[in-house]
Amino acid sequence: MGKVTIKDVAREAGVSISTVSNALNNVDVLTPETKKHVLEVAERLNYVPNLNGKLLKSGKTKLLGFFTTSVAGPYFYTLVESMSRECDRLGYGLSVLVTKDKQVIMNNILGGRVDGVIIFEELKINDHDIAVMAKNKIKAVFLDRVVQNETMGSIIFNSFEGGYEATKYLINLGHRKIAYISGVDTMFDSVERREGYVAALQEANFPIDQDYFLQGYFEEEGSYNAVKSFLHMHPDKVPDAFLAGNDLSAIGCIRALKSQGYEVPRDISVVGFDDIDIAPYFSPPLTTVRNQIARQGILVVNHLIRMIQKKEQGTVERLDVELVVRGSSQVKSGRHDPV
Repeated sequence: MGKVTIKDVAREAGVSISTVSNALNNVDVLTPETKKHVLEVAERLNYVPNLNGKLLKSGKTKLLGFFTTSVAGPYFYTLVESMSRECDRLGYGLSVLVTKDKQVIMNNILGGRVDGVIIFEELKINDHDIAVMAKNKIKAVFLDRVVQNETMGSIIFNSFEGGYEATKYLINLGHRKIAYISGVDTMFDSVERREGYVAALQEANFPIDQDYFLQGYFEEEGSYNAVKSFLHMHPDKVPDAFLAGNDLSAIGCIRALKSQGYEVPRDISVVGFDDIDIAPYFSPPLTTVRNQIARQGILVVNHLIRMIQKKEQGTVERLDVELVVRGSSQVKSGRHDPV
């Protein structure tokens, strides 16, 4: 048997095609008994609606698109899970497209395949692309980037404040030589966290030592290698503390320090960013700046849908961060350097 059509459902149910259409689209013109009968027949026949025809008629897909270059790691797991649950709660689906090809992204954004888009900043959407999206009235919410106009907004973390407060905390513990493990220099959050770190050092009148800027790329292995390499190249400049751009970098940093005979936090304090699920259970438990990742997912979906429904225009919302003190940091004491 070929694909079941709406005509087949109507014939089997003994009703008109328009009655089947009204039942499937939840149009409130049928008696509950008729609607129930039609839906039962459609389910028994395994009828699948023609989405393309439905789109042409309504102009709506009830689908949001999330465009990113990666979904690896605990941040994206929490974010996508949160967005998916909120979409489901509000009657929308979530389509996730992972690619570094900007043309593929723009074709999907402009092609009407989704009602609105969520864009992770690393995709390198430039000002020209944003102007094209605005001209086409594309509803979009950006993560990790500030964009605001009638149809576009942003939900971002207050990363500058987080970097500043974490560095100030380490200074107040008595640490003077504080190194920073950077993420990706082109990403908004990475830059903001680093700038917060620099601002706190400048406020304390500490020198800014370029050797203390390490590149970890927000990755555990990248940070492990960066710290290990630094310790080998600068044995006379071992920091009192490391501030890492995210928790994976902090974990990689601690592993590298342990491999070289240092104890955390007895010898060197380490602070991370994000407060991922493993942070309280790592050894030692990770002092970190907590980002409201799940809340970010909820807010981005809500803001986008409200723009789609023309209930609000684009806004920029910064989520507060919170320093969570655990076992990977302590007051500076006499260090026991490896021999």
